Amino acid sequence: MMKAAFHSDEKLREAMKEALSELGLSAREFSRISNIPQSTLYKILSGHREPNITTLRQIIKTIRHIEGSDGGFIAIIAARPVLDEIGETKMRIGDKLLTLREYSATNMEEAIIAAVRAEREGAAALVCAPIVSPTVEKLLSIPVATIIPKDSMTHAITIAARKIE
Repeated sequence: MMKAAFHSDEKLREAMKEALSELGLSAREFSRISNIPQSTLYKILSGHREPNITTLRQIIKTIRHIEGSDGGFIAIIAARPVLDEIGETKMRIGDKLLTLREYSATNMEEAIIAAVRAEREGAAALVCAPIVSPTVEKLLSIPVATIIPKDSMTHAITIAARKIE
């Protein structure tokens, strides 16, 4: 949202509309939650008004609160083909909408560097492969969850067996 605000008013409007859509909120609902007058939001969204810095801060603060991203995001470290299968940047878990951030790594060294970088960038937790999770757990102060590829493992074994034939 901030990047869009610095780019142009049009980009900010697009980012706000996208954020409201992802949150599943109307401008009226967002107005109630954020304590920003509904008329102000409609003017900003329609391009009839530019938000002042106080309003912009309140919009961002409210979005972060709703997303549950006040405390960061969940970092996912995996090879690019695995990350491409995820396809989501947000995921609803219970009543929280969590932000997911991808970190591509093709070897152990890149995975460890990505883990440290993710924590420095504000990750609240990290998800990674079992081969690297014991190492990054020793380095990081955030929770680390290990990917257990049960179904994909069975699928890969089937593919390998077919290639043998």
